[in-house]
Formats: sequence, C-alpha cells, structure tokens
Amino acid sequence: MNSSSEPQAFGAGRTGSAFDPIEFIKKPQVILRVVAWVFATIVFASIAQEGYVNGVCRYNESNACGYGVAIGVIAFLLTIGFTALDVYFPNISNIKTRRTAVLSELGASGALTFFWFIGFCYMTDQWRQEDQKDLPEWNGRNSVQAAIAFAFFSILVWAALTFFAFRRYREGVSNLFSSGYEDHSGTGGQTYGGYPSTGGVGSFSQPPFTATQQSQSSYQPPTY
Repeated sequence: MNSSSEPQAFGAGRTGSAFDPIEFIKKPQVILRVVAWVFATIVFASIAQEGYVNGVCRYNESNACGYGVAIGVIAFLLTIGFTALDVYFPNISNIKTRRTAVLSELGASGALTFFWFIGFCYMTDQWRQEDQKDLPEWNGRNSVQAAIAFAFFSILVWAALTFFAFRRYREGVSNLFSSGYEDHSGTGGQTYGGYPSTGGVGSFSQPPFTATQQSQSSYQPPTY
C-alpha cells in the first residue's frame, strides 16, 4: 500500500498518480509473482526436458507430466499478466473496474493454489508408484524430483498471493468509505455552474420558471 496521505482505492491513488518503479518492485505481491514465475519455469522446464523418455511420462506412465506442464504454463502467463496489470492499475479510473481486477487476481491466485496442490499430490503419488526410477542412459531423476519440490513451493507462494489479494480487496473496500476517494470516471465527478443571469454575469438566485410557477400558484379565479 502507498504510504502517502493520498486517498487510496484498491492499492492505488487517483488516476494519473506518478508511477514509482522502486516502490512498485518493493511490493510483496510483485516479489511473490517473480518467485512464482521462477518456480513455474522450473517445473515446466524440468518436466519438458527430462519428464519423458521415448514419449513415455516418467511419472509411472501417467498424465502427471502433462498436468505439470499445463499448470506451469498457466502460472507463468498469469504472473506476467497480473504484474502488467499492476503497472497499469493506477491509470484505471473506474472503481468497479479496479474492484473487478482485484477480484480476478484473488480468484486466480486461489485457483492456482488449489491446482498446484493437486499437481503436487498427483506427481508425488505417481513417482512413488514408479518401479523403475533409474533407467540406463537417463539422468533425469533429479529433474522430475525437482518438479515435485517446486510444485510444493508454488503452493506456498500462490497461497501468499491469495492472502495479499484478499487483503488488498478488503482494504480497498474499507478505504472507499474512509479516505474520501472519488470516482471521476463518470458524470458523477462533473460539476455544473449556476444559471446565467439576464445580463450574462453571475447566476440566478432561483431556477428558471420558478417565478412563472409562483405566479400561477397565486392565481385566483374570478367570482361571478
């Protein structure tokens, strides 16, 4: 969160606020995304390079290799996408759009936490059932075991990202009522001046047609 006194809305100030790259890099969620990106790359590369022998998955000839590669690619892309969104986030003026972006990250982070947990359990169980953990002229045992290890570490990282996304959403909703942040994206942020006087200067002391309405309300019908 920004430590300045500027009103905040879901982790960023008003639209057009100056972007500070140093402060951005120091954000816990940015650091965690970098770590998650590294872990996803290791899992994907380990399985893609050493997880198959003659087209057969080394995790007990199961679909664990495909699952690990798929979840690694998804996590890789999401970390890049949410980091780019975080850079652009201060330029989003609509409060509903900001809230949707934060909720999207919260949902995606929670889902990745679950999928990494499933992947870790799946790969661990299939590797446990693998009878031939060492094959002639194959040196990929450390790689497939590293994929399992970093799948476990990814659970922790994405769980932390889920926590920070939830805290960001909760503080964002709270700050909307306490910091005086105003949404200037729609007509609600516009103000209008008073009616011009007959001389073109100043403003009416009352809206138009009021005098006519008052004269009509004071009309008395004739008595016959």
